[in-house]
Amino acid sequence: MAGPPRCELCGARGAPLRCPGCRLTYYCDVSHQKTDWNSVHSKICHLLSPVLKPQRCFPSAKDRKEGKEELLRKQESLVAVAMSRAQCFVWAGQPLDAIPAALQALRSSCRLLGPASLRLLPIYLLLAEACTGAGRPRQAAKYLSQAQWIVLQSPNCSAALQSKLHQGLGLFSIAEGNVDQALYHLANDVYLATAEFGLNSVEVSGGYFHMANIFFHQNEMDAADSLYTEVSRLWHAWLLSSLHGHQRALQAQAEASPFNEEEEGTEEGTTEAQRERGARMLRALLELRERGPLQHLAETTQILHSLAIIHYLGHDCAKAQELGMKAFDLAKQLPQQDSLETIGHLLELINAQLSQTT
Repeated sequence: MAGPPRCELCGARGAPLRCPGCRLTYYCDVSHQKTDWNSVHSKICHLLSPVLKPQRCFPSAKDRKEGKEELLRKQESLVAVAMSRAQCFVWAGQPLDAIPAALQALRSSCRLLGPASLRLLPIYLLLAEACTGAGRPRQAAKYLSQAQWIVLQSPNCSAALQSKLHQGLGLFSIAEGNVDQALYHLANDVYLATAEFGLNSVEVSGGYFHMANIFFHQNEMDAADSLYTEVSRLWHAWLLSSLHGHQRALQAQAEASPFNEEEEGTEEGTTEAQRERGARMLRALLELRERGPLQHLAETTQILHSLAIIHYLGHDCAKAQELGMKAFDLAKQLPQQDSLETIGHLLELINAQLSQTT
């Protein structure tokens, strides 16, 4: 027998207010309902009923199999929407709004995968990041402990997931003011990311970036500058490669028969999450370099070029053109002007795209 309904937001028992849409979620009061609605419920209300209500019986094994597969797709869609909402709020600097969405992703994933699945790790880390940003360190520590427990219970946990855990622990240590512990975790993040992805992967850049920030605030400028430069180099190389991949995909589409359906939906080589992660680091680096006492013309040019590529791949050609022109003007001031050709080529691509949309 089910107990009294719990508030979807805070978990308190005996929540009296029920959502009139799905009629499956309850809240303590209107403010809790509104918070959950604005965070995630408005996007998933229609998805909850097919997932949470009892499933109908099917007469044949084939129908049961198809019904189970359809339910799985709906459950995975629910988790994806909730995670996307939570991540977008974190990126936008709204950690309080991210928490209800991340909790919904956690509840749905636990129903789908069980409480010890490694696939819960990114959700716990996102919750920890949101709680840290919202000034809730005790809750953040609880979610990080859950993430650590899952890794300890999973001897086959990949180096990639362990790297993400150490980065989460490093960021929490920074927020707590424990710099030595933060450097320990971030060094492990870099080591594990390198082991999994290679020395020149952008997956290594996060650890370098956060370590550089620590050294910068400790006024250890040589160490900070060296790491910041490496972050800029890694993203620039990866984005140039992604741009070339994007061009090859466009060329393949142009050359393909219009009746060949297999060519539709060609991958561009970057995801929104990758572009957003790179843009956040590179914008911070650009601000640092532009306001710093020393000129770093070559690196600033590289950063502007990278940001222009990110906006081009994200279909924001107006912003890409603005940043590309700044990079081109700075490149003219460099003793070696090798970068003028690659930046000029990007501007040609941007202008061609803009001409098609006007």
